[in-house]
Amino acid sequence: MRAIIQRVTQAAVDVAGVRVGAIDRGMVVLLGIGHGDGPLQLDQIAKKILELRIFDDASGKPNISLVDSGGAVLLVSQFTLYADTSRGRRPGYAHAATPAVAEPLCVAMADTLRKAGVNVATGVFGAEMHVSLINDGPYTIILDSDTLTQPAGIVHTT
Repeated sequence: MRAIIQRVTQAAVDVAGVRVGAIDRGMVVLLGIGHGDGPLQLDQIAKKILELRIFDDASGKPNISLVDSGGAVLLVSQFTLYADTSRGRRPGYAHAATPAVAEPLCVAMADTLRKAGVNVATGVFGAEMHVSLINDGPYTIILDSDTLTQPAGIVHTT
């Protein structure tokens, strides 16, 4: 499972010209589901999203988590995070999970974040979406469940 997290002051997602989700201060989370991903990977990524201390405290230092900041999440499914660009000019997506696997995991991620007390807005799975945001910082972090459990200093290669 992969996630691109962007700290934002506001964000929205539109489908066919209709606003389907919007947040103020918080995170945009672009979530990619790969083959073999399941509840374990979902829990790992959700825990990181909830606990990353990337929001500023009173002294301007990033010491506050999403939960403690009261921030919201705009969660958008993003199969292209599993693009294979190793050959040719057209990316391949064979490493992305099928919609039948990915959609329930995206729904479960939103539910997990909501159960932790986070306001979550979402896009529409499988739809052509237009995401707009104001990146705060800019602050962008990449999470990959394959590397979250490795000891520090160990480089993951595939």
